[in-house]
Amino acid sequence: MSIDLAVLGAGPGGYAAAFLAADLGMQVALIDREPNPGGVCVYRGCIPSKALLHAAKLLTEAKHASAWGLHFGEPRIDLDALRGWKDQVVGKLTSGTGQLGRLRKIKYVQGDATILDPKTFEVKTATGVERVEFTQAILATGSRPAMVPALAIDSPRIMDSTGALELRDIPKTLLVVGGGYIGLELGTVYAALGSKVTVVEMMPGLLPGADRDLVNVLAKRVEAMCESVLLRTKVVAIGEESEGLRVTFENADMHRREQVFDKVLVSVGRKPNSQIPGLDKTKVEIDARGFIKVDARRQTAEPTLWAIGDVAGEPMLAHKASHEGRAAVEAIHGEDVVFAPAAIPAVVFTDPELAWTGLTEDDAKKQGIPHEIAKFPWGASGRAMTLDRTDGLTKLVIEPATERVLGVGIVGVGAGELIAEGTLAIEMGAVASDLKLTIHAHPTLSETIMEAGEVFFGQSTHSYRPRRR
Repeated sequence: MSIDLAVLGAGPGGYAAAFLAADLGMQVALIDREPNPGGVCVYRGCIPSKALLHAAKLLTEAKHASAWGLHFGEPRIDLDALRGWKDQVVGKLTSGTGQLGRLRKIKYVQGDATILDPKTFEVKTATGVERVEFTQAILATGSRPAMVPALAIDSPRIMDSTGALELRDIPKTLLVVGGGYIGLELGTVYAALGSKVTVVEMMPGLLPGADRDLVNVLAKRVEAMCESVLLRTKVVAIGEESEGLRVTFENADMHRREQVFDKVLVSVGRKPNSQIPGLDKTKVEIDARGFIKVDARRQTAEPTLWAIGDVAGEPMLAHKASHEGRAAVEAIHGEDVVFAPAAIPAVVFTDPELAWTGLTEDDAKKQGIPHEIAKFPWGASGRAMTLDRTDGLTKLVIEPATERVLGVGIVGVGAGELIAEGTLAIEMGAVASDLKLTIHAHPTLSETIMEAGEVFFGQSTHSYRPRRR
């Protein structure tokens, strides 16, 4: 088979690239181990986790509803049905992307690929070996869960994110190693389902790298849901016993203690899948962290090979991969394009959700960028009050001289939906008055963005904060 473009990896970056290439008239082959496009995100990541997070949120709201005079009985959790619903969501999405690929007449090759040379892949399929010859190729092989060597004991009681999403059972006690977004999302799912969850994080706070004002709001909720949150603490040993896993903790003062858990979820980040068989036969370069080096167009040092998504560097986000894939295809198609977004949004789908885009306050400080901060507390939002969820905050990072919006951060119900307005504002070079003067529907949570813009000028209707001149 000889085609214009081969895409290795059918995740959100790979299939977005393949679909656009086909739309532009190229002959395309898409190669992946799974029967349909979707990648880790759809099969074992973003989509199944969000399905379970929705179920967890419903359980939490049902308990909370007694404060409004609505009383429900104790929920009965049918794990088989819950797992089946989650799998059904995944199945619908992946069968849909498969159909979209067929409509575009993309050649889908299911199997494991090896690079024979800069213009040839060899794919081992269920029925034999297939050679794919191409003019250009995009490497979109994604990432996998990282594992701390000291915690890598051979035990079914230790899970990574993939294992946690299989939802085999609800352990009575669960230790989550890592206070990043994956650990918090999955930890809160299990807490809502009935596990007594402990979160351990080496850093001084949860979600290292995220804005502290936002994290502080989320941390209160996480601490209330979990049995305990151990900060400045690391796991130094794990041993299996008949009753569970005996875990040894060491805190910042070098004090050690032990505790037994039914299961342990290790969520300490992800590693790029850059160890592609045969890659050493090309000029492709890999950096010290294992990412494939690319230029602004996503082209590697090998002219026929391009790389996108998790394997090509941070942030390791599905939506970043999709846009990278489209940029790479446009460049291959001969268009004058580079991947240079002004902002890439990030969302933590806990309850409350936490989202940010552009510069955080810490980013601005570290980079020496002049900035002012405007915050609007959700305690002053009428819509938040009607939801009984005033645990929220909208925060703007603004350049004083131009009043340009440099960053937006939101924590609260639906923050992941609201952050799109902030990303658009940054991409379009909006200033604070653009947010202030844009009429937002009332009563909505989106008004908090408008009112944060008003706060910058000391003119917020629902929050008295005179501007310091």
